[in-house]
Amino acid sequence: MRRLPGDAKELASRPAVSVHKSAPILSAAEKIASHRVRGLVVIKGSGDALLEGILLATDLVNYLGGGDYFQIVENRHRDSIYSALRKEVVATIMNRHPIAVSVSDDLDTILRIMVGEGIGFLPVLYDDGTLHGVITERNILGRIADIPFDKKVGDYMTATIVGVDPEAPLKEAMRSMVTYGFRRLPVISSSTGEIKGVITAKDIVAYFGEHEAFKNAPSGKVSEAISIPVYMVMSPEVYTIDEKASVADAARRMLELGVDSLIVVDGGEAKGIITERDVLVASVVEGER
Repeated sequence: MRRLPGDAKELASRPAVSVHKSAPILSAAEKIASHRVRGLVVIKGSGDALLEGILLATDLVNYLGGGDYFQIVENRHRDSIYSALRKEVVATIMNRHPIAVSVSDDLDTILRIMVGEGIGFLPVLYDDGTLHGVITERNILGRIADIPFDKKVGDYMTATIVGVDPEAPLKEAMRSMVTYGFRRLPVISSSTGEIKGVITAKDIVAYFGEHEAFKNAPSGKVSEAISIPVYMVMSPEVYTIDEKASVADAARRMLELGVDSLIVVDGGEAKGIITERDVLVASVVEGER
């Protein structure tokens, strides 16, 4: 079995972007937007850095219209965008019991946890419970990009593409993300089949965190803010890779472009999508052979 070098202390991103559980939801959205991170660590106080939970961009997508948390917005805040963002606090929707790793855990252990648990955001803790940093799939991608993989992108891609039309309401994209557990969706024209862009959970959180949502809700309702078409929030850049390319090629291309997924093509036709998670899965599977 292949062993990969590195441990959690070395791999972690520091300092982790943090928020207090009593902070308003809007503050969390602003931090995710300004730092372009996929999640925040929730810490107790400002000095001891004791972990109390995590809040991911997907949790905010759930709350703001994509999932069951939206009932809080509808029932408690009467769909008011101002009340829902400024009066509700992080503690309401944060994950209070996140999986974490120790600073001494090695890369193989971290990989197995991420792949086995289906998570991509791991707080890294010292033995006393204080926070050292966070590890995401991106931190690991750089370590495994130079490892030769015999397998091709087509072997590990997701062949079924769950997309959304550029003219569809933003709420539709949000619901698909929560329903299928995806952080990003290709934006595909239903009339031509052309891929127009990609929309991510971070794009949606940025829409609220950068206050654009307020401009699109003259009635002051969240439901109005998420009724705009997807194309107004999506990223128009579409990055591809051939299905016959190696998994290592995909990892390197993601790192070079600063993206977390690639559309897989064959002769110009979209065949699937490969993500950072898929690359990690390939690393675990191939490493055990």
